[in-house]
Amino acid sequence: MRLSAAGLGRSARQWASGIPLRWRLVAAIMVMLAVLFVLVGGFSLIFLREYLYEHLDEQLVAAAKRASSSYSREHHDDRDAVPGFLNASGQAMGTLSARIVDRKVRQFGVLKADGATRVVGEDEDDALLDAPPDGDPHTRHVGRLGAYRLIVDEHSDGVTLVTGLPLSEVDAVVTRLTKIVLVAAAGGLVVAGVASALIVRFTLRPLRRVAATASQVTERRLDRGEVALAERVAPADTDPRTEVGAVGAALNRMLDHVASALNARQASETQLRQFIADASHELRTPLAAIRGYAELTRRSGEDNMPPDVAHALRRITSQAERMTSLVEDMLLLARLDAGRPLAREPVDVSQLVVDAVSDAHAAGPDHRWMLRVPEEPVTVTGDAARLSQVLANLLTNARVHTPPGTTVYSELVGSPAEVWLRISDDGPGIPRELVPHVFGRFARGDSSRSRAAGSTGLGLAIVYGVVAAHGGRVGVQSVPGRTVFTVRLPVNGFGPVPGGPPTAPGVRPVVGPRPVAGPRPASGPQPASGPRPGLGPPAGRPLPGPGAPENA
Repeated sequence: MRLSAAGLGRSARQWASGIPLRWRLVAAIMVMLAVLFVLVGGFSLIFLREYLYEHLDEQLVAAAKRASSSYSREHHDDRDAVPGFLNASGQAMGTLSARIVDRKVRQFGVLKADGATRVVGEDEDDALLDAPPDGDPHTRHVGRLGAYRLIVDEHSDGVTLVTGLPLSEVDAVVTRLTKIVLVAAAGGLVVAGVASALIVRFTLRPLRRVAATASQVTERRLDRGEVALAERVAPADTDPRTEVGAVGAALNRMLDHVASALNARQASETQLRQFIADASHELRTPLAAIRGYAELTRRSGEDNMPPDVAHALRRITSQAERMTSLVEDMLLLARLDAGRPLAREPVDVSQLVVDAVSDAHAAGPDHRWMLRVPEEPVTVTGDAARLSQVLANLLTNARVHTPPGTTVYSELVGSPAEVWLRISDDGPGIPRELVPHVFGRFARGDSSRSRAAGSTGLGLAIVYGVVAAHGGRVGVQSVPGRTVFTVRLPVNGFGPVPGGPPTAPGVRPVVGPRPVAGPRPASGPQPASGPRPGLGPPAGRPLPGPGAPENA
């Protein structure tokens, strides 16, 4: 599959965006230095080579003049004879001389290092004949002799003299300088890379401090409660004349605005919380009076009053009771929001679960109630009244939001560190869009879960608040045909619960699920008698174990 240039560009940008800024800066510096070294070294070598060639050409012209001035016509064409003009005074070592007549090399020799001359064979004649007779230096490769700068002079007698100087010294100087430049460039790049990394690291320290301040702010819980946002960028990193300082100053201004908004929100929440608490407290007396007067009127003259009046009084009493329940729930939530301490005393959770399930069975006889508790009492440190309300709210939620015939399972598992309580049912489930908000206040799911009675929408909010006040966690999982509420409480009370479920050997043995037939005595859970036929967990949906995940 062929990739377009735009796609490759986007991929390259995405890859580069994941590289830290300090490494990108160092890489950019290294690339620029490498290009600079290449340009400087390359131009230096080119200019040096041209200079050496010019100097060699000057020497070549002088050598050609010396050879031409000492040239005398020889009366023999012996190829083995050394050209006499090669021994002209001042000729340098390696000087090449040749005499060409009628496009044929008659004499060809080279001056050796010891001052002697040697005759060159015919294999190198082609390079001499190929040089143009224009009096300018030209580079030719003369067989085994290597590269030479040659100059060709034509005389009036038809003789052509060829004079040359070797390029070996020039090439050696250029090659050696190339190696020196490469080694120096590589060493310079290494030193520059280390220095650049240190400089960039030192330069970006203020930016890292600004990022650390922002990270500290992100770790704070800003969604609820009183927040003292004291983190600020240090004054040394807020100089607007520098780029990092401008970022630090902007971050401080943003934090000031956020702190102001949080203070305003906290003041508003405190005022609203206080209003709800005061209103709930003040409404308790008139509601109690309304209930009392209605009950007194109904009892004193119910036999003599018309049926519609009696019905109206009953409705007044019922709605007053509902309003009282709502006021009590709102007052409890206000107290939890205010952080009022709960009672700290040993609580037998096993007894609370048994009593709560018994009460739920009495209130909802059209449901099937299954119970599983450890044989030994499970105890935590907490507020017995509030924990009892948690159990009652969870079981009431399962009762009023599921149709008759639904089986509700209650399971309690204890360990030395924490207690797990699960309330599950095989009802229609909670709508998927409602699950993230199910513990919010006034959260309702009437459109999809059947209701047998009215609800204030505060029951699960109270569950969440009470469990959180005990240092625990509560979560819910729901799909059609299976809804599970999980409560985790620390045994020592008001401490964070561990991250995983209880495992052996700390888990106490549990008895099998047993149907609840009615209220149990206050002496504690009775021995298990095994599930009744037809009342066990439905096929394919076993009672969830303590290792099941939760959405806390």
